[in-house]
Amino acid sequence: MARETIYFVQAFKAGKGQSLKADAAISCKSAEGARRTAERLTPNSIGVVAFSSTGDAETGDYDEEPSVLYRAGRLPAAFE
Repeated sequence: MARETIYFVQAFKAGKGQSLKADAAISCKSAEGARRTAERLTPNSIGVVAFSSTGDAETGDYDEEPSVLYRAGRLPAAFE
């Protein structure tokens, strides 16, 4: 069982009412790459979060709590 860390950036835009609508998640190669991507998306988004998760790709077993690398703006409760 080989554990690996994956990095993602998730941007959000306004949905109906006060809800947030997630854009497509962006996969990154490193923590620094995820942080830079999130910073670039921040001016045009309601909220942006860059995070990592560690687990086993073969079994699909990843940590329940992601490690937040960057956050800006309004985000869902899971990233607060």
